[in-house]
Amino acid sequence: MPTARERANGGGDSAFLNAFGDVSAAVESGAGLPEVVRAASRAMNASVAVIDASSSVLAVACASPEDERAVLSGAEGSEALELRVADAVVGQLRYRARGGRPPAQLVRMVGTLIALDVERSRAPERASDAAVAAFLADLLNRRVTDRENIVARGKELGADLEAGATVIVVRARPHQPEEGDWRARVLMLAERGVRGVARSALTATVPLAVGRAGGGRAEAANGEELVIVVPGSDPEPLRRGATAVRRELEGGLFGYGFAIATSRPASDPVDIHRAAAEAVLAANVAEVQGQSALAFEDTGAYRLLLPAMSEDPRELRAFYDETVAPLLAYDEQYETDLLKTLETFLEADGNVANTAQRLFTHRHTVRYRLERVRDLSGLDVSSTDGRERLSLGLKAMRVLGIAPPHGPATEPGAEGGKVPREESDR
Repeated sequence: MPTARERANGGGDSAFLNAFGDVSAAVESGAGLPEVVRAASRAMNASVAVIDASSSVLAVACASPEDERAVLSGAEGSEALELRVADAVVGQLRYRARGGRPPAQLVRMVGTLIALDVERSRAPERASDAAVAAFLADLLNRRVTDRENIVARGKELGADLEAGATVIVVRARPHQPEEGDWRARVLMLAERGVRGVARSALTATVPLAVGRAGGGRAEAANGEELVIVVPGSDPEPLRRGATAVRRELEGGLFGYGFAIATSRPASDPVDIHRAAAEAVLAANVAEVQGQSALAFEDTGAYRLLLPAMSEDPRELRAFYDETVAPLLAYDEQYETDLLKTLETFLEADGNVANTAQRLFTHRHTVRYRLERVRDLSGLDVSSTDGRERLSLGLKAMRVLGIAPPHGPATEPGAEGGKVPREESDR
């Protein structure tokens, strides 16, 4: 009787169908993905590995650990096939032939069967994920406000929200364009991190209405946030959970920037939406300021703008438009540094010489830029009212998650913002 290898490489229609039949039988038996992958390995006479859309290894059939590493790393001789169900990518089939290259038609048909089995095996998990996402979307967007209902739905998902909860917002940004569903991997890593210290935490990517007034980073991502709700009002699990999430992301993703923001505890479940608003505000501030982690308690004066962001962000957006929005538009168009100069000037208590020193530029350039600030905004930095309004405008920009442009200063005499400064101010 011919072996699976002989059937796969025999070249005849009968051998081809027999090889495919072995894999089909494994799928029909319901033995699980590992057995299906072992059948595929025999049929294709190849070392085989299957990974899901978030790059997690689901099943492997290889001759040795070294062989497995070669297949997963894409070493010479390894090939890959994208696993699809309709238009959705569910994973990847990676294989390395042990003899002759398996027939392309066999690989495609085997890949189709494996994709269907991957999709089927993930159905209960997706149902649970969908239930968590639906609950968090309802809770954090205040579509469910009844205390008993919140607690009951939380318990259905394994989370006791009777004593309230705290919220973590996680943002990750690849420094270079990424292929595949990298957001799913971020979600998986974040969930794995927090579950190690808070097993009943609820994690999902959900659309949030809070803080959306147009033009901010939240709107650019359609308002979706990766949210973790940690049951209970004890801040210690939140702190350890945020640390664990950061550790997982740093260890599992390279070439990414992170912003992990935490709220204060909400002792009543009906106030968890407020905790989410706090975490979003902290995430906006952290991302714009280039911080990888920030607690709401550490946002300083930005906390005063939380009611405006939560209740009616349009007012906050209008104030931003009236103050520093023209400066940002000018910087983007001409690659200048008006916003940076204004921010540094305010931090230097209105001292031009100190501002020039911090920016490594000439004080006359600083004065020129501040004049442009006055011309564009209608606010004079030499007046107390002007400085206060511009300072609040900068805070509104950060709370809304609007990032300043990054580019060299090109005003006359600036030379990229690094010209020799004079020793004294004559």
